[in-house]
Amino acid sequence: MKNLVVIGSGVMGRGIAYVSAVGGFKTTLVDISQEQLANAEKDINSIFEKGLARNKITFTEMEESKSRLQYSISLAQNVKEADLVIEAVPEIMDIKKNIFEVIDQHAPEDCCFATNTSTMSPTEIGSYTKRPEKVIAMHFFNPVHKMPLVEIIRGLETSDETAAVIKRAAEQMGKETVVINEFPGFVTSRISALVGNEAFYMLQEGVGTPEEIDKAIKLGLNYPMGPFELGDLVGLDTRLNNLKYLHSKLGEKYRPAPLLEQYVKAGRLGRKSGRGVYDYSAKEEVIQ
Repeated sequence: MKNLVVIGSGVMGRGIAYVSAVGGFKTTLVDISQEQLANAEKDINSIFEKGLARNKITFTEMEESKSRLQYSISLAQNVKEADLVIEAVPEIMDIKKNIFEVIDQHAPEDCCFATNTSTMSPTEIGSYTKRPEKVIAMHFFNPVHKMPLVEIIRGLETSDETAAVIKRAAEQMGKETVVINEFPGFVTSRISALVGNEAFYMLQEGVGTPEEIDKAIKLGLNYPMGPFELGDLVGLDTRLNNLKYLHSKLGEKYRPAPLLEQYVKAGRLGRKSGRGVYDYSAKEEVIQ
């Protein structure tokens, strides 16, 4: 496997493109927006520079990785020679459906398709193609270049060969893997959604401040981030969408906290909007 295409240049897509290029893949990051691609290139270069400053990567490795990375607005053209396509667009099934129909039409027969999703069904996504045995989910974690795990989720039709190929690709990117069978929320999202939602219930009940709740979880349960810090990082709108999906599939224990819904209605989405549970409007972006 040599040629990899990442679709979607948001936070997750640009992170996946970075670890792919560093892992030795010729990588193309595709987006419909030239402006988004320019922002992605700027952020990826910043990750390279910080890695160089912290001795995480050598100058030669950085330059070689950059040479393997390109940016494009042409989806159909770039998937024609792809060995693996990783979709990293918003968690909206209609968008994913349109993308997988296009790449199925233009990608080589032996190309594997992966969706970077935290909740959605690779079985359903595979049904939008004529090669469901080649479709799988690769759940990366934010920030991609720091988080060690890729959760690999097999759909109903996913072949053993595809699962093995994706596992090797993730390992080449420097990641640890778990390979599991599809069920709503997989492993990590089911647990994370429960913890994050319960934290919002505690906040609306006046149990404690966000700072105290986060501190209790970090120091008492040894979590690297508190649930509010994590929610602000991934986006409270993303967290709410995941909870709504899990509530529809798994029942009442995933009903979103009313306070979380209020925050999203108010536009308090987290770091990306400048304010979520915490206020970032006066702070420089520090998650790189």
